[in-house]
Amino acid sequence: MSEATSTDLYEVTMALSYLREGMTQPATFSCFVRTLPPERGFLIAAGAETVLDFLAGFHLGHEEVEVFAEALRRPARELAPLLGMRFTGEVRAVPEGRVVLAGEPLLEITAPLPQAQLVETFVLNSLSHQTTIASKCARCVIAAQGRDLVDFSPRRTHGMAAARQVARLSAMTGFVGTSNIAAVHAEDLTGVATMAHSYVEAFEDEEAAFTAFALCHPGPVTLLVDTYDTESGVAAAARVLNALGRGDGSAIRLDSGDLARLARRARAILDTAGLPQVRIVASGGLDEYAVHDLRRAGAPIDVYAVGTRVGVSADAPSLDSAYKLVAYDGRPVMKLSAAKTSTPGRKQVFRRPGCHDVIALADEPPPVGSAPLLQTLMRDGQRSTARGRLADARRRAVADLAELPATARHIRAPHAARAQLSGRLATLTERVRRRIEREVLAPFSTRA
Repeated sequence: MSEATSTDLYEVTMALSYLREGMTQPATFSCFVRTLPPERGFLIAAGAETVLDFLAGFHLGHEEVEVFAEALRRPARELAPLLGMRFTGEVRAVPEGRVVLAGEPLLEITAPLPQAQLVETFVLNSLSHQTTIASKCARCVIAAQGRDLVDFSPRRTHGMAAARQVARLSAMTGFVGTSNIAAVHAEDLTGVATMAHSYVEAFEDEEAAFTAFALCHPGPVTLLVDTYDTESGVAAAARVLNALGRGDGSAIRLDSGDLARLARRARAILDTAGLPQVRIVASGGLDEYAVHDLRRAGAPIDVYAVGTRVGVSADAPSLDSAYKLVAYDGRPVMKLSAAKTSTPGRKQVFRRPGCHDVIALADEPPPVGSAPLLQTLMRDGQRSTARGRLADARRRAVADLAELPATARHIRAPHAARAQLSGRLATLTERVRRRIEREVLAPFSTRA
Protein backbone atom coordinates (compact mmCIF):
# COMPACT_ATOMS: atom_id res chain seq x y z
CA MET A 1 0.00 0.00 0.00
CA SER A 2 1.29 3.48 -0.85
CA GLU A 3 1.54 6.45 1.48
CA ALA A 4 -1.48 7.97 -0.26
CA THR A 5 -3.64 6.71 2.63
CA SER A 6 -1.65 8.94 5.00
CA THR A 7 -4.34 11.59 4.93
CA ASP A 8 -7.27 12.88 6.93
CA LEU A 9 -10.67 11.43 6.13
CA TYR A 10 -12.15 14.80 5.28
CA GLU A 11 -9.67 15.15 2.42
CA VAL A 12 -11.29 12.08 0.86
CA THR A 13 -14.83 13.31 1.41
CA MET A 14 -14.01 16.66 -0.19
CA ALA A 15 -12.21 15.07 -3.14
CA LEU A 16 -15.17 12.79 -3.83
CA SER A 17 -17.56 15.73 -3.79
CA TYR A 18 -15.30 17.73 -6.12
CA LEU A 19 -15.28 14.83 -8.58
CA ARG A 20 -19.06 14.48 -8.39
CA GLU A 21 -19.44 18.19 -9.13
CA GLY A 22 -16.92 18.09 -11.96
CA MET A 23 -14.63 20.51 -10.11
CA THR A 24 -11.30 19.37 -11.51
CA GLN A 25 -9.84 22.65 -12.76
CA PRO A 26 -6.38 23.73 -11.53
CA ALA A 27 -6.23 24.84 -7.93
CA THR A 28 -3.31 26.44 -6.09
CA PHE A 29 -2.76 25.73 -2.42
CA SER A 30 -0.16 27.65 -0.43
CA CYS A 31 1.59 26.24 2.65
CA PHE A 32 2.89 28.86 5.08
CA VAL A 33 3.37 29.60 8.78
CA ARG A 34 1.05 32.29 10.07
CA THR A 35 3.11 33.39 13.08
CA LEU A 36 6.42 32.24 14.49
CA PRO A 37 6.53 30.46 17.86
CA PRO A 38 7.73 32.46 20.86
CA GLU A 39 11.53 32.72 21.01
CA ARG A 40 11.87 32.28 17.26
CA GLY A 41 13.25 34.98 15.01
CA PHE A 42 13.27 32.87 11.84
CA LEU A 43 12.57 29.42 10.42
CA ILE A 44 14.66 27.09 8.25
CA ALA A 45 12.69 25.57 5.37
CA ALA A 46 12.78 21.78 5.35
CA GLY A 47 10.67 18.84 4.21
CA ALA A 48 10.33 19.67 0.52
CA GLU A 49 12.37 16.63 -0.54
CA THR A 50 10.05 14.31 1.41
CA VAL A 51 7.02 15.98 -0.20
CA LEU A 52 8.43 15.59 -3.70
CA ASP A 53 9.09 11.88 -3.13
CA PHE A 54 5.53 11.44 -1.87
CA LEU A 55 3.92 13.28 -4.76
CA ALA A 56 5.99 11.49 -7.40
CA GLY A 57 4.76 8.15 -6.01
CA PHE A 58 1.18 9.21 -5.26
CA HIS A 59 -1.29 6.70 -6.71
CA LEU A 60 -4.75 5.51 -5.72
CA GLY A 61 -5.10 1.85 -6.64
CA HIS A 62 -7.70 -0.69 -5.55
CA GLU A 63 -6.04 -1.24 -2.19
CA GLU A 64 -5.93 2.46 -1.30
CA VAL A 65 -9.55 3.00 -2.40
CA GLU A 66 -10.68 0.03 -0.32
CA VAL A 67 -8.96 1.54 2.72
CA PHE A 68 -10.79 4.83 2.13
CA ALA A 69 -14.10 2.96 1.70
CA GLU A 70 -13.58 1.04 4.94
CA ALA A 71 -12.91 4.27 6.83
CA LEU A 72 -16.06 5.83 5.34
CA ARG A 73 -18.09 2.63 5.86
CA ARG A 74 -19.21 2.72 2.26
CA PRO A 75 -18.93 0.19 -0.57
CA ALA A 76 -15.67 0.56 -2.51
CA ARG A 77 -17.62 0.91 -5.75
CA GLU A 78 -18.95 4.25 -4.55
CA LEU A 79 -15.39 5.55 -4.43
CA ALA A 80 -14.60 4.40 -7.97
CA PRO A 81 -14.04 8.00 -9.20
CA LEU A 82 -10.84 8.06 -7.12
CA LEU A 83 -9.42 4.92 -8.68
CA GLY A 84 -6.26 5.44 -10.69
CA MET A 85 -5.65 9.00 -9.52
CA ARG A 86 -2.03 10.17 -9.66
CA PHE A 87 -0.51 13.52 -8.86
CA THR A 88 -0.03 15.43 -12.10
CA GLY A 89 0.58 18.92 -10.79
CA GLU A 90 3.29 21.49 -10.30
CA VAL A 91 5.22 22.22 -7.11
CA ARG A 92 7.02 25.46 -6.38
CA ALA A 93 8.91 25.47 -3.10
CA VAL A 94 11.60 27.19 -1.08
CA PRO A 95 14.68 24.92 -1.33
CA GLU A 96 15.64 23.21 1.92
CA GLY A 97 18.02 25.12 4.15
CA ARG A 98 16.79 28.60 3.32
CA VAL A 99 15.60 31.01 5.98
CA VAL A 100 11.86 31.76 5.80
CA LEU A 101 9.69 34.20 7.69
CA ALA A 102 6.09 34.25 8.91
CA GLY A 103 3.51 34.46 6.14
CA GLU A 104 5.90 33.37 3.39
CA PRO A 105 4.91 30.32 1.34
CA LEU A 106 7.16 27.36 2.04
CA LEU A 107 5.56 25.60 -0.89
CA GLU A 108 2.75 26.06 -3.42
CA ILE A 109 1.00 23.24 -5.25
CA THR A 110 -0.99 23.77 -8.44
CA ALA A 111 -2.92 20.68 -9.59
CA PRO A 112 -6.46 19.52 -10.38
CA LEU A 113 -8.48 20.40 -7.29
CA PRO A 114 -9.15 16.83 -6.01
CA GLN A 115 -5.45 15.94 -6.24
CA ALA A 116 -4.28 19.10 -4.52
CA GLN A 117 -6.82 18.51 -1.74
CA LEU A 118 -5.97 14.87 -1.10
CA VAL A 119 -2.26 15.52 -0.51
CA GLU A 120 -2.78 18.28 2.06
CA THR A 121 -2.25 16.20 5.19
CA PHE A 122 1.04 14.65 4.11
CA VAL A 123 2.40 17.92 2.75
CA LEU A 124 1.51 19.93 5.83
CA ASN A 125 2.82 17.24 8.20
CA SER A 126 6.16 16.92 6.40
CA LEU A 127 6.85 20.63 6.07
CA SER A 128 5.69 21.50 9.59
CA HIS A 129 7.67 18.84 11.41
CA GLN A 130 10.88 19.16 9.47
CA THR A 131 10.87 22.96 9.45
CA THR A 132 10.30 22.90 13.22
CA ILE A 133 13.27 20.62 13.81
CA ALA A 134 15.60 22.29 11.31
CA SER A 135 14.91 25.65 12.95
CA LYS A 136 15.65 24.26 16.41
CA CYS A 137 18.90 22.71 15.19
CA ALA A 138 19.97 25.94 13.50
CA ARG A 139 19.48 27.80 16.77
CA CYS A 140 21.74 25.26 18.48
CA VAL A 141 24.43 25.92 15.87
CA ILE A 142 24.14 29.65 16.51
CA ALA A 143 24.39 29.10 20.27
CA ALA A 144 27.44 26.83 19.97
CA GLN A 145 29.48 29.62 18.32
CA GLY A 146 31.68 27.29 16.31
CA ARG A 147 31.83 24.38 18.77
CA ASP A 148 30.83 20.96 17.42
CA LEU A 149 27.31 19.61 17.87
CA VAL A 150 26.14 16.00 17.59
CA ASP A 151 22.66 14.47 17.52
CA PHE A 152 21.86 12.08 20.40
CA SER A 153 18.06 12.16 19.96
CA PRO A 154 16.75 8.81 18.60
CA ARG A 155 15.77 7.23 21.91
CA ARG A 156 13.17 9.88 22.69
CA THR A 157 11.95 11.34 19.41
CA HIS A 158 8.34 10.74 18.42
CA GLY A 159 9.04 7.57 16.49
CA MET A 160 12.04 6.27 14.57
CA ALA A 161 11.00 7.96 11.32
CA ALA A 162 11.16 11.27 13.17
CA ALA A 163 14.56 10.29 14.60
CA ARG A 164 15.97 9.77 11.13
CA GLN A 165 14.61 13.13 10.02
CA VAL A 166 16.19 14.80 13.04
CA ALA A 167 19.57 13.30 12.16
CA ARG A 168 19.31 14.50 8.56
CA LEU A 169 18.11 17.98 9.52
CA SER A 170 20.77 18.39 12.18
CA ALA A 171 23.41 17.62 9.54
CA MET A 172 21.71 20.04 7.15
CA THR A 173 22.06 22.86 9.66
CA GLY A 174 25.65 22.15 10.67
CA PHE A 175 25.88 19.28 13.18
CA VAL A 176 28.99 17.14 12.71
CA GLY A 177 27.49 13.72 13.49
CA THR A 178 24.71 11.56 14.87
CA SER A 179 24.37 8.42 16.97
CA ASN A 180 21.57 7.16 14.68
CA ILE A 181 22.95 4.27 12.63
CA ALA A 182 20.02 4.13 10.19
CA ALA A 183 20.51 7.81 9.37
CA VAL A 184 24.27 7.36 9.05
CA HIS A 185 23.66 4.67 6.44
CA ALA A 186 20.78 6.31 4.59
CA GLU A 187 22.09 9.86 4.50
CA ASP A 188 25.86 9.24 4.45
CA LEU A 189 26.35 11.00 7.79
CA THR A 190 29.14 10.68 10.34
CA GLY A 191 28.38 8.28 13.18
CA VAL A 192 29.39 9.14 16.74
CA ALA A 193 29.50 6.73 19.67
CA THR A 194 30.26 6.69 23.37
CA MET A 195 28.99 4.47 26.20
CA ALA A 196 26.12 4.36 28.70
CA HIS A 197 26.28 4.41 32.49
CA SER A 198 25.11 0.79 32.45
CA TYR A 199 28.37 -0.18 30.73
CA VAL A 200 30.42 1.35 33.52
CA GLU A 201 28.20 -0.19 36.21
CA ALA A 202 28.69 -3.65 34.73
CA PHE A 203 32.40 -3.58 35.68
CA GLU A 204 34.01 -3.62 39.12
CA ASP A 205 35.24 -0.06 38.74
CA GLU A 206 35.53 2.74 36.20
CA GLU A 207 39.14 2.08 35.32
CA ALA A 208 38.36 -1.52 34.38
CA ALA A 209 35.41 -0.36 32.28
CA PHE A 210 37.43 2.29 30.45
CA THR A 211 40.30 -0.11 29.80
CA ALA A 212 38.01 -2.81 28.39
CA PHE A 213 36.22 -0.29 26.18
CA ALA A 214 39.44 1.19 24.80
CA LEU A 215 40.93 -2.26 24.13
CA CYS A 216 37.79 -3.31 22.25
CA HIS A 217 37.70 -0.21 20.06
CA PRO A 218 40.88 0.89 18.31
CA GLY A 219 41.38 4.56 17.66
CA PRO A 220 39.84 7.49 19.56
CA VAL A 221 37.27 6.69 22.24
CA THR A 222 34.87 8.76 24.33
CA LEU A 223 34.66 7.72 27.99
CA LEU A 224 31.63 8.57 30.15
CA VAL A 225 33.04 9.84 33.45
CA ASP A 226 30.11 10.80 35.69
CA THR A 227 28.61 7.44 36.72
CA TYR A 228 29.79 7.86 40.35
CA ASP A 229 31.98 10.90 41.02
CA THR A 230 32.86 13.02 38.02
CA GLU A 231 36.31 14.19 39.10
CA SER A 232 37.52 10.70 40.04
CA GLY A 233 35.98 9.45 36.79
CA VAL A 234 38.01 11.99 34.79
CA ALA A 235 41.16 10.98 36.67
CA ALA A 236 40.49 7.29 35.90
CA ALA A 237 39.93 8.09 32.24
CA ALA A 238 43.20 10.05 32.14
CA ARG A 239 45.14 7.11 33.63
CA VAL A 240 43.70 4.69 31.06
CA LEU A 241 44.28 6.99 28.08
CA ASN A 242 47.88 7.60 29.16
CA ALA A 243 48.56 3.93 29.87
CA LEU A 244 47.30 2.88 26.45
CA GLY A 245 48.65 5.89 24.56
CA ARG A 246 45.17 6.77 23.33
CA GLY A 247 44.86 10.47 24.07
CA ASP A 248 44.91 11.76 20.50
CA GLY A 249 41.35 12.26 19.25
CA SER A 250 39.77 10.82 22.40
CA ALA A 251 37.30 12.56 24.71
CA ILE A 252 35.56 12.36 28.04
CA ARG A 253 31.81 12.95 28.37
CA LEU A 254 29.98 14.83 31.10
CA ASP A 255 26.28 13.99 31.32
CA SER A 256 25.00 15.54 34.56
CA GLY A 257 25.57 18.12 37.25
CA ASP A 258 26.91 21.65 36.97
CA LEU A 259 28.41 21.20 33.52
CA ALA A 260 30.30 24.51 33.50
CA ARG A 261 32.04 23.84 36.83
CA LEU A 262 32.68 20.18 36.05
CA ALA A 263 34.07 21.02 32.62
CA ARG A 264 36.59 23.39 34.20
CA ARG A 265 37.66 20.77 36.72
CA ALA A 266 37.85 18.10 34.00
CA ARG A 267 39.98 20.37 31.81
CA ALA A 268 42.36 21.01 34.69
CA ILE A 269 42.69 17.27 35.50
CA LEU A 270 43.29 16.34 31.86
CA ASP A 271 45.84 19.12 31.32
CA THR A 272 47.72 18.18 34.50
CA ALA A 273 47.80 14.58 33.27
CA GLY A 274 49.45 15.72 30.04
CA LEU A 275 46.30 15.28 27.95
CA PRO A 276 45.44 18.75 26.63
CA GLN A 277 44.34 17.16 23.34
CA VAL A 278 41.54 15.14 24.97
CA ARG A 279 38.26 16.89 24.28
CA ILE A 280 35.30 17.42 26.61
CA VAL A 281 31.84 16.39 25.44
CA ALA A 282 28.76 17.62 27.30
CA SER A 283 25.30 16.06 27.19
CA GLY A 284 22.21 15.71 29.36
CA GLY A 285 19.07 17.69 28.54
CA LEU A 286 20.85 20.27 26.41
CA ASP A 287 19.30 22.59 23.85
CA GLU A 288 20.22 25.98 22.44
CA TYR A 289 19.40 27.74 25.71
CA ALA A 290 21.72 25.54 27.77
CA VAL A 291 24.44 25.66 25.13
CA HIS A 292 24.15 29.44 24.97
CA ASP A 293 24.50 29.73 28.76
CA LEU A 294 27.48 27.36 28.87
CA ARG A 295 29.25 29.32 26.13
CA ARG A 296 28.58 32.60 27.94
CA ALA A 297 29.98 31.07 31.13
CA GLY A 298 33.19 30.20 29.29
CA ALA A 299 32.85 26.48 29.94
CA PRO A 300 35.74 24.62 28.21
CA ILE A 301 33.39 22.27 26.35
CA ASP A 302 34.44 21.18 22.88
CA VAL A 303 31.38 19.18 21.76
CA TYR A 304 27.72 19.49 22.67
CA ALA A 305 25.61 16.32 22.32
CA VAL A 306 21.94 17.32 22.17
CA GLY A 307 19.06 14.89 22.35
CA THR A 308 15.51 14.97 23.65
CA ARG A 309 14.84 18.70 23.85
CA VAL A 310 16.11 19.25 20.32
CA GLY A 311 14.72 16.04 18.81
CA VAL A 312 11.16 17.02 19.80
CA SER A 313 11.74 20.81 19.76
CA ALA A 314 10.49 20.79 23.34
CA ASP A 315 9.92 24.53 23.76
CA ALA A 316 8.14 24.94 20.40
CA PRO A 317 7.02 21.50 19.17
CA SER A 318 4.63 22.71 16.48
CA LEU A 319 4.08 25.51 14.00
CA ASP A 320 1.03 27.62 13.28
CA SER A 321 1.14 26.28 9.74
CA ALA A 322 -1.60 26.24 7.12
CA TYR A 323 -2.34 24.82 3.66
CA LYS A 324 -4.80 27.20 2.08
CA LEU A 325 -6.54 27.43 -1.27
CA VAL A 326 -5.46 30.71 -2.88
CA ALA A 327 -6.75 30.26 -6.44
CA TYR A 328 -9.19 27.98 -8.29
CA ASP A 329 -9.84 27.89 -12.02
CA GLY A 330 -8.11 31.24 -12.47
CA ARG A 331 -10.09 32.90 -9.65
CA PRO A 332 -8.12 34.21 -6.64
CA VAL A 333 -9.69 33.19 -3.32
CA MET A 334 -8.98 33.90 0.34
CA LYS A 335 -10.14 33.13 3.86
CA LEU A 336 -11.53 35.87 6.12
CA SER A 337 -11.81 34.02 9.44
CA ALA A 338 -10.65 36.06 12.43
CA ALA A 339 -6.89 35.70 13.05
CA LYS A 340 -6.68 33.24 10.14
CA THR A 341 -7.01 35.51 7.12
CA SER A 342 -5.10 34.36 4.05
CA THR A 343 -3.98 36.29 0.99
CA PRO A 344 -5.16 35.32 -2.50
CA GLY A 345 -3.29 34.27 -5.60
CA ARG A 346 -0.15 32.35 -6.59
CA LYS A 347 2.82 33.88 -4.83
CA GLN A 348 6.52 34.52 -5.05
CA VAL A 349 8.83 35.68 -2.27
CA PHE A 350 11.59 38.07 -3.24
CA ARG A 351 14.60 38.24 -0.95
CA ARG A 352 16.56 41.44 -0.64
CA PRO A 353 19.85 41.80 1.30
CA GLY A 354 19.37 41.42 5.04
CA CYS A 355 16.31 39.19 4.54
CA HIS A 356 14.09 42.18 3.83
CA ASP A 357 11.60 40.01 2.01
CA VAL A 358 8.65 40.96 -0.18
CA ILE A 359 5.70 38.56 -0.63
CA ALA A 360 4.37 39.21 -4.10
CA LEU A 361 2.19 37.68 -6.79
CA ALA A 362 3.91 34.99 -8.83
CA ASP A 363 3.91 37.00 -12.05
CA GLU A 364 5.34 40.20 -10.56
CA PRO A 365 8.78 41.39 -11.64
CA PRO A 366 11.36 41.17 -8.85
CA PRO A 367 12.18 44.33 -6.91
CA VAL A 368 15.60 45.77 -7.66
CA GLY A 369 18.40 43.81 -5.96
CA SER A 370 16.18 40.86 -5.01
CA ALA A 371 16.05 37.16 -5.90
CA PRO A 372 13.06 34.76 -5.86
CA LEU A 373 12.87 32.11 -3.12
CA LEU A 374 10.25 29.78 -4.59
CA GLN A 375 11.60 27.50 -7.30
CA THR A 376 9.73 25.09 -9.57
CA LEU A 377 10.77 21.63 -8.37
CA MET A 378 8.04 19.51 -10.00
CA ARG A 379 6.08 19.64 -13.25
CA ASP A 380 3.40 17.22 -14.44
CA GLY A 381 3.88 15.16 -11.27
CA GLN A 382 7.59 14.53 -11.87
CA ARG A 383 10.67 16.20 -10.43
CA SER A 384 11.92 18.90 -12.77
CA THR A 385 15.27 19.23 -11.00
CA ALA A 386 17.73 16.77 -9.49
CA ARG A 387 17.19 15.66 -5.90
CA GLY A 388 18.50 18.27 -3.52
CA ARG A 389 21.85 17.53 -1.92
CA LEU A 390 22.37 17.88 1.83
CA ALA A 391 25.62 19.77 1.30
CA ASP A 392 23.84 22.36 -0.85
CA ALA A 393 21.12 22.81 1.76
CA ARG A 394 23.80 23.29 4.42
CA ARG A 395 25.48 26.01 2.35
CA ARG A 396 22.14 27.75 1.88
CA ALA A 397 21.50 27.68 5.62
CA VAL A 398 24.93 29.12 6.43
CA ALA A 399 24.53 31.91 3.88
CA ASP A 400 20.98 32.85 4.87
CA LEU A 401 21.68 32.83 8.60
CA ALA A 402 24.59 35.19 7.99
CA GLU A 403 22.19 37.54 6.15
CA LEU A 404 19.65 37.65 8.98
CA PRO A 405 19.63 40.70 11.23
CA ALA A 406 21.55 39.91 14.41
CA THR A 407 18.45 40.50 16.54
CA ALA A 408 16.60 37.69 14.70
CA ARG A 409 19.40 35.28 15.63
CA HIS A 410 19.19 35.98 19.35
CA ILE A 411 18.60 32.83 21.40
CA ARG A 412 16.47 34.65 23.94
CA ALA A 413 13.96 37.38 23.07
CA PRO A 414 14.75 37.52 19.35
CA HIS A 415 13.16 40.14 17.15
CA ALA A 416 11.56 38.23 14.31
CA ALA A 417 12.29 39.53 10.85
CA ARG A 418 9.09 40.35 8.93
CA ALA A 419 8.18 40.27 5.27
CA GLN A 420 6.06 42.94 3.59
CA LEU A 421 3.37 42.53 0.96
CA SER A 422 3.91 43.97 -2.48
CA GLY A 423 1.58 46.72 -3.60
CA ARG A 424 -0.08 44.45 -6.16
CA LEU A 425 -0.71 41.68 -3.63
CA ALA A 426 -2.12 44.15 -1.10
CA THR A 427 -4.42 45.56 -3.79
CA LEU A 428 -5.62 42.12 -4.88
CA THR A 429 -6.22 41.11 -1.27
CA GLU A 430 -8.43 44.13 -0.70
CA ARG A 431 -10.28 43.58 -3.98
CA VAL A 432 -11.04 39.94 -3.21
CA ARG A 433 -12.10 40.88 0.33
CA ARG A 434 -14.58 43.43 -1.02
CA ARG A 435 -15.94 40.92 -3.53
CA ILE A 436 -16.56 38.35 -0.78
CA GLU A 437 -18.22 40.94 1.42
CA ARG A 438 -20.40 42.09 -1.48
CA GLU A 439 -21.31 38.75 -3.09
CA VAL A 440 -21.17 36.31 -0.18
CA LEU A 441 -21.64 38.13 3.11
CA ALA A 442 -24.03 40.91 2.09
CA PRO A 443 -26.79 38.64 0.73
CA PHE A 444 -26.57 36.54 3.88
CA SER A 445 -26.82 39.64 6.04
CA THR A 446 -29.90 40.79 4.08
CA ARG A 447 -31.60 37.41 4.54
CA ALA A 448 -30.85 37.49 8.26
